[in-house]
Amino acid sequence: MLNKYARAFFTRVLTPFASFLLRIGVSPDAVTLIGTAGVMAGALVFFPRGDFFWGTIVITVFVFSDLVDGNMARQAGISSRWGAFLDSTLDRVADGAIFSGFALWYAGTGDNNLMCAVALFCLASGQVVSYTKARGESIGLPVAVNGLIERAERLVISLVAAGLAGLHTFGVPGIQILLPIALWIVAVGSLITLVQRVVTVRRESAEADAAAAGASAHGGEAV
Repeated sequence: MLNKYARAFFTRVLTPFASFLLRIGVSPDAVTLIGTAGVMAGALVFFPRGDFFWGTIVITVFVFSDLVDGNMARQAGISSRWGAFLDSTLDRVADGAIFSGFALWYAGTGDNNLMCAVALFCLASGQVVSYTKARGESIGLPVAVNGLIERAERLVISLVAAGLAGLHTFGVPGIQILLPIALWIVAVGSLITLVQRVVTVRRESAEADAAAAGASAHGGEAV
């Protein structure tokens, strides 16, 4: 839900900027690559040092490239399978960098092995949640469920909490607790989403196999 409405809103807002980039000769693929590089830099340079506020600001600026590149491709009429593949692949890279940044903080200066493990679980579960839908669709199933927490929710919950937690360095007391709370929410929500998608794929595959078996039986009787 968040993904649907947020994308619609920001697509309208960013359309003039996408048009400007096209006019000066920037390609959608270049925006995708630059956006991913910016997110990785924000996550892997700032987060491991505990500089969550500025890291979140940098990531937020570059994460909008995910909307700008698609907008540019549609305006230019150059949407392609390659562009969709590149965008989806680099989304996974960016997500991995963000949660890796959290894990590096907790493994180092943050000194919390449990939260390091939670951050790593968020990283892994997010990748697997995306894989289950892609794999289900690749074998011809609709995978007609989104689940509790999708990519947009994972990013918003994590980055908002990280940005607020970063206000601790500006003298706001106790606010750093928001980050571990957010990571636990993302971890549990991702697990629930994974279960939802696996159950859906199992049900849809059983229905598809039964339909295929029925069609085969009817075909045999007709012969």
